[in-house]
Amino acid sequence: MSSRWLVAPLVTLLLAACGSSTDPQDTERTPFASTYQPLPSKTTLIENATVLTGTGERIDGGSVLLRDGRIADIGTRVSAPRDAVRIDAEGRWVTPGLIDAHSHLGVYPSPSVGPHFDGNEITGNNTAGVWAEHAVWPQDPGFDTALAGGVTSMLILPGSANLFGGRGVTLKNVPAVTYQAMKFPGAPHALKMACGENPKRVYGPGRQTPYTRMGNVYGYRSAWIEAEAYRQEWDDWLALGEEADPADKPQRDLKLETLAGVLRGDILVHNHCYRGDEMATMLEIADEFGYKITAFHHAVEAYKIADLLAEREVCAALWADWWGFKMEAFDGIRENIAMVDAPAKGCAIVHSDDEYGIQRLNQEAAKAMAAGNRAGLDIAPEQAIRWVTANPAKALGILDRTGTLEAGKMADVVIWSGDPFSVYTLADQVFIDGARVYDRHDPSRQPQRDFKLGILEVNS
Repeated sequence: MSSRWLVAPLVTLLLAACGSSTDPQDTERTPFASTYQPLPSKTTLIENATVLTGTGERIDGGSVLLRDGRIADIGTRVSAPRDAVRIDAEGRWVTPGLIDAHSHLGVYPSPSVGPHFDGNEITGNNTAGVWAEHAVWPQDPGFDTALAGGVTSMLILPGSANLFGGRGVTLKNVPAVTYQAMKFPGAPHALKMACGENPKRVYGPGRQTPYTRMGNVYGYRSAWIEAEAYRQEWDDWLALGEEADPADKPQRDLKLETLAGVLRGDILVHNHCYRGDEMATMLEIADEFGYKITAFHHAVEAYKIADLLAEREVCAALWADWWGFKMEAFDGIRENIAMVDAPAKGCAIVHSDDEYGIQRLNQEAAKAMAAGNRAGLDIAPEQAIRWVTANPAKALGILDRTGTLEAGKMADVVIWSGDPFSVYTLADQVFIDGARVYDRHDPSRQPQRDFKLGILEVNS
């Protein structure tokens, strides 16, 4: 990868640390809280479509009813109010909105110039105190091109230069002036960690730690020991309740607050890691300190430890066919995603890590499905769609709200011009919380920004 990719008092304080409260009464007291509001929507019936629900089910001649921003009904016999907008989707396919579990949109926006490079805080091997959202530029035209590719939500992560890169943020892909207005309400924070060549390549040449993979592991373990002590210090003081002396209140440390949030289970760990043996080492470290790794990212050797990942219910966010661009990426195979998906409880994700790849996540999934089928794994579209909908939603901690077409969930939906696993297929219409935010045939439903001037139009 290029260098840029390496490139209330007590309760209030705890909420500030985890940043994940869903209690409306707490929202105003949470720093940088989501201000997201669903766009106005109309009751809409999409009918006569081939529907992939994201739950493993395929419905031919199916209908999906969107009402009040939610999936109201789905099946072959769905009734709708007289005033509902009806969309005849015969010959077309319907899926949940796509979710990218690894994006740098907003922190590496277009145009790609130095002043916009805000994805890597390369000032020390542990920058767990920084938050990617504080660098997200909502005007990045990449959000619009991703929308035209059917992407309705995404996790924006810091880069992978450091052992601890900082917090990631989950966004809904809607036009907004502030990133808070894009923040997925109630989504947990993420911690980006990185292992392998990147940290030691960034810091080692200056004779700084880590110089080797030994130094990497030393850095993780040292930081977790420090975080354990910090968490205990706070827990002891909070346990005193009303008897706690404000003068004895521990000093806040933003870096350790993030790590303590992981140890408490409030913040999800997303770990950049390529080699199978290194992923196994990271799982040992997680066991030593009692936290869970939610997903390994890039993970070109995940197929070597697919059973271990499934046993621990750890997801792997992967490219369909990127490999060989550095030594630790040399053992990649095209069957990786399909092989990670194969065991019971396997959780494979197709991610982009790229401003162009995010526009074609459906095609990336198609490549992985084809490779799996050539290997004899017999993967159907209703299974493969989970790699870009349900499984990333699980990894982001939002599966109870989106990622599948089930009654009661957010109406994040894509109508495709045909089979989404065909190279000829495009997203025709995209709905977020039931609002039609993109229509390929209606320019008034295609977000426009000044910075799109000079950029090749999608679908041209």
